[in-house]
Amino acid sequence: MSLFKQLLIAICLFLVVAFSGSFMVSLESSRAQYVNQLRSHAQDAATALALSLTPNIDDPAMVELMVSSIFDSGYYASIRVVDVATDKTLVERTGTPDASSVPQWFVKLIGLEPAGGDAIVSRGWEQAARVEVVSHPMFALAKLWQSALGSLGWLLLCGAVSAVLGALLLRRQLKPLDYMVLQSQAIARREFLSLPELPRTPELRRVVQAMNQMVEKLKALFQEQAERSEKLRIESYQDNLTGLANRRYFEMQLNARVSNPEQASSGYLLLLRVKDLAGLNQRLGGQRTDQLLQAVGEQLLRESARYPETQNLVTRIRGGEFAVLAPGLVRQEAVQLAQNLESALMSLYATGATDVTPVAHIGLAPFVHGDSTQAVLQLGDQALAQAESQGEPAWACLDHSLVASVGDDHHAWHTLLDQALDHQLFELYFQPVVAAQDTQVVLHYKVLSRLSDEQGQTIPAGRFLPWLERFGWAARLDRLMLEQVLKHMAGHEHSLALNLSSATLADPQALNKIFEILRAHSDLGPRLTLEIGEEQLPEQAVLEQLTRRLRELGFSLSLQRFGGRFSMIGNLSRLGLAYLKIDGSYIRAIDQESDKRLFIEAIQRAAHSIDLPLIAERVETEGELAVIREMGLFGVQGRLVGEPGRWG
Repeated sequence: MSLFKQLLIAICLFLVVAFSGSFMVSLESSRAQYVNQLRSHAQDAATALALSLTPNIDDPAMVELMVSSIFDSGYYASIRVVDVATDKTLVERTGTPDASSVPQWFVKLIGLEPAGGDAIVSRGWEQAARVEVVSHPMFALAKLWQSALGSLGWLLLCGAVSAVLGALLLRRQLKPLDYMVLQSQAIARREFLSLPELPRTPELRRVVQAMNQMVEKLKALFQEQAERSEKLRIESYQDNLTGLANRRYFEMQLNARVSNPEQASSGYLLLLRVKDLAGLNQRLGGQRTDQLLQAVGEQLLRESARYPETQNLVTRIRGGEFAVLAPGLVRQEAVQLAQNLESALMSLYATGATDVTPVAHIGLAPFVHGDSTQAVLQLGDQALAQAESQGEPAWACLDHSLVASVGDDHHAWHTLLDQALDHQLFELYFQPVVAAQDTQVVLHYKVLSRLSDEQGQTIPAGRFLPWLERFGWAARLDRLMLEQVLKHMAGHEHSLALNLSSATLADPQALNKIFEILRAHSDLGPRLTLEIGEEQLPEQAVLEQLTRRLRELGFSLSLQRFGGRFSMIGNLSRLGLAYLKIDGSYIRAIDQESDKRLFIEAIQRAAHSIDLPLIAERVETEGELAVIREMGLFGVQGRLVGEPGRWG
């Protein structure tokens, strides 16, 4: 039983005991008073009747008349006139007043007995008769019953008012305890809450202060770990001059894109080289040249921002060479990006940031799933060399034979995907996510989507997802996949994880439809986790509202492919995530590259401080698994522990 209920019951019991005791004391006092009144009433009546009968004692008719008149005027049980000499009753009247208004149990409980009085009727100096009067207690019982009802009503009224006021007072006084419970629950969800207003009660004030200090200590510890990890990421994967990603990060992401069929695994690589960098250093000086490189990086970021797929994939490789990895782009979009960059860079010449034109040369090279990193880079270098040799325009785009087999037929993709969405032709594939220490223990199954083309070949998500986003149908696929997954979950007891696209998160109507579907299946909440890719994350406020609404429905949220936006780890404490999946590019060859291990260990320390489980994505070798186990990560996902496949 809660403390609130115990205190409230104690208050109610105290009120009952206090009012019951007061009532019983008052009732007993009234009873004694009424006994005296009954006795006095009988004695007064006897004395008055005796005085009235003295001159008429020898007139029987007058005696009877006077006795009757007295008897009819009050509450008497009996009036009797007795001859003193013969002890013979001269006149007697008896009766019982109506007692229907008083319950018999109350009459027995009070036990109020009749009271009597007597007086002598004289005849001269002789005693002629004796008058005996007995007052009936029903009059007193009726008054006591009315008094009891009034006291009971007052007791109930005071009790109800006291209980309500006591409950309100207790709720207000114990509110800090409720907030402390929320603090504890928030810590379990990896959130940190502090009570802004301290209670006035000294005992509660000390407890709340101690709790706030503990929460702030945990928060500071997590923030310290996050800052240390972010510093390590900057040192390992960020260019000091421009703030862009460096060559190491670029090669990791390129390798991940061409080897992962679940992401947009085809697109274009854009290489940019600033013209005559060595000459600029001599003519303008190192400081102005550095400013030029920074300005080029800003232009790359600005123009690439139009294509969400390129987020966090703008890098400075070395010197005056930059690269933009643009997965999901088709040739027309890649060419448009190059043309926009060429125009934007001309503004640097117009402002005097450089004295050569064109400012830079641009090479475009396509890549598809299965390409080697070295082959893509060589093709990009060839495109860049062609751009430098041709003069105008300052960009060149190369193709290779594999692109034709992939196909950029806009109409064909539109027809295929539209029919697939209308007729629910997407298939569910499942990849197990297992415990790192025991790969036989399945934590959950990651749900993947597949599509069959006209030839019956299975198309991985990485090929059709860019087209769905281009047509604005990603939210339709999310809704379709969610409905199929919820229907599928009705047939088993396993836990699943399903991805949500950025299109759904950015569309309030689409998101509300998702919530409506989830609300209708809230019983499945503990077994379904929704995942968001790091590159798809909305603003922090939107993300916090999303997690809160999902938590209210019983579902949880997690992040996948985490690593590129590590600066946001400081905000994870306010989200209450189920787990965090580390991008496979940081896992690849982690047993051979010590810098990756140091980075993952930094993430592990920060996540451990808020008890956030980490899962490694795309684990493919025993060496990688051994390092992950040694570091103590929670789970693993990848081809080493389970290929994607149909259920069962």
